[in-house]
Amino acid sequence: MYTTSFAFFEALWEAGITHCFVNLGSDHPSILEAMVKGQREHTDVFPQIITCPNEMVAMSMADGYARLTNKPQCVIVHVDVGTQGLGAAMHNAMTGRAPVLVFAGLSPYTQDGELRGSRTEFIHWMQDVPDQKQIVAQYCRYTAEIKTGVNVKQMVNRALSFAMSEPKGPVYLYGAREVMEQEIQPYHLDKAHWKPIEPAALPPAGVTLIGDALIAAQRPLLITGYSGRNPQVPGELVKLANTIKGLRVLDTGGSDMCFPADHPGWLSVRYGNEDAIRTADVILVLDCDVPWIPTQCKPATSARIYHIDTDPLKTNMPVFYINALARYRADAHLATQQLNSYISSSAALVPRAAAYASRWDALVADHAQRLQAIALQAQPLPNGHFQTPYLMRRLRALCPADTIWVVEAVTQTFAVADHIQACAPGSWFNCGGGGLGWSGGAALGIKLVTAKFVVQIVGDGTFLFSVPGSVYWIARRYGIPILTVVLNNKGWNAPRKSLLLVHPEGEGSRVSNEEINISFRPTPDYAGIAKAAAGGGIWAGRASTVEELERVLPEAVDSVHRGRAAVLDAQLDGSDGKFVAKI
Repeated sequence: MYTTSFAFFEALWEAGITHCFVNLGSDHPSILEAMVKGQREHTDVFPQIITCPNEMVAMSMADGYARLTNKPQCVIVHVDVGTQGLGAAMHNAMTGRAPVLVFAGLSPYTQDGELRGSRTEFIHWMQDVPDQKQIVAQYCRYTAEIKTGVNVKQMVNRALSFAMSEPKGPVYLYGAREVMEQEIQPYHLDKAHWKPIEPAALPPAGVTLIGDALIAAQRPLLITGYSGRNPQVPGELVKLANTIKGLRVLDTGGSDMCFPADHPGWLSVRYGNEDAIRTADVILVLDCDVPWIPTQCKPATSARIYHIDTDPLKTNMPVFYINALARYRADAHLATQQLNSYISSSAALVPRAAAYASRWDALVADHAQRLQAIALQAQPLPNGHFQTPYLMRRLRALCPADTIWVVEAVTQTFAVADHIQACAPGSWFNCGGGGLGWSGGAALGIKLVTAKFVVQIVGDGTFLFSVPGSVYWIARRYGIPILTVVLNNKGWNAPRKSLLLVHPEGEGSRVSNEEINISFRPTPDYAGIAKAAAGGGIWAGRASTVEELERVLPEAVDSVHRGRAAVLDAQLDGSDGKFVAKI
C-alpha cells in the first residue's frame, strides 16, 4: 500500500531528514506499517527511527541535532498526551531557534468502522480534544492539520519552509488515523520549489549608519547571542574586532559559541549584566534576545544603540524594547560581511590609526588580566575539595581540543564559560530557553551527528529535569557515548538567586535551602540513576574531593573514548544546605 503515512515519510527523506525521534501510540498503526515498509524497501534513504521513552527527550534530541547541523529533524508523538509530553522542550526549540518538525496523530473521527482507522480502543474517546494544536501553537512557527493524503508532501514541505526560514523554529503537523491510512497514488515534488526564504541583508543606508558609528566610537561594544549558529559568523566578528580595534564582544549565552575566548575583545558569557554595557558609547546588538536587564544594568543615556536581528521586534515577547536608534531585520552573516566590507574600505579609518593602536594595547592587557584572574579561581580549596572553576579546568585539560560542550549549568554558567573558554565555532551550545532538562537529549542528538567528543555539563536539579531514565536508556540502546558531568550543589540555587534579587535582606535571605524548599537532601545518586537506566551499561562515578576527582575523571573520559557513556557526579564544596548564591 502507498498511504498518506508512507508519503509522509517519503517527504521527510526527500527533504533530507535522516532521523525520526518517536514515542508511538494508538494513533500510529499506519505510521508503524509505513515504517516497516520503508525500512524494508528503502533502507538507503529511510530515516533512522530512534525510540524515545519520553517525549521531552525526543524533542531535545531533535533540537540538539538541528542546532549543530542547521538541518531539521522529525519528532513523532502520540495525540494530545504525547504533545503535552513535549513540554518545555517546545519552548526551548522556539527560543533556541531550532528547526524541528513535530508530527502527532489525532484520535479517529469515526466510530462505527466507516473508514480504515476508525475507533477501536477505549482511549480514543478520552483523547479526542477540541483543538489539539493549541497545546503548542504559541511555540511554533507553523501548525496545520493533514486533512488528506493527496497533498501531504506539500504540507510537510510548507512546514519545513517555515522551520528553516529565519527565525528558525519548531513546526507542528497532525492528522487523524483515517487520513493517515488513506491510500493514494504515489507522487513526487520538485524540491527546487520548496526552499526557505533567502536571508535578508542590511540596506545600504544601514551599512553606512552602523559602520560610521562603529568607526567613530570611543568605547564600542557588540552584544550577541545566536549569531554563532552560523559557524561563519564568529570569523566575521573577529574580522570586525580586528578592524575596529578596541571593540569588545559580549556573548549573552543565547545558544551558540559566538566569539572566541582567545581574542582580546572577549567578555565571556554574561546574561545582560556587564560593566562594558554601562560604559559603551556605541552598542551593536546582533541576534540577541536580552542584551541587558535594565533593573541590573543598562547603557548610558548617551549611548547610540543599533539592533540587527532576524526578529528585531521579538514577535513572541509581549514586552520587549530597547532604545535603538535603528532596527534592521537582517541575517547576521550577511550583515557582518557588509559591515566588514564597508569599514575595511573606509578612508575614515586612517586618521583613527593611532587611537586604535592605543586601544588595542589596552584591550590586550585587559584580556591578559581577565585570563589571569580566571586562572587564579581554578585552584583546589584548602580543605581538599573543589568548586566549578577547578573542575572545569581539569575537564578542559583532559578532553580533546575539539570537544563540543553542551551546557545547562544555570547558576554556574558563567563559571563554566570562563573556564572552558570555547574558541571554535560550533563547540559550545547552551539551551537558550528556560525549559530545564534540555541538555540530556540535546547532547545525544549532537553526538548522533559528530565523531567529536561531546560533554554535557548540567546542574543537579536540571539533571533530574532531563529525564535521565530515558536519556541513558537511549544512550545504551543506540550506543551514543557522551560524558555527563553533574554539578552537584545539593539543590536548586537559581530560586535563591531570584529571591535575593528582589528581597536581598528579606527573611528568606537568612535561612537554609531546606527552609525555602530548594534543597536536595537526601542527595540522589545521580550517576546510579543513569547506570540503572542503562542496565549497568555505562560508566558511573562520584567525586567530592580533589583526590577523588583526579582519579575518576580520567576514567570517565576514557570510557567515552572507548564508546561507552559516562556520568560523573561532581559534588561541589560549599553545598551543605546553607550555601548562598552570589549575585
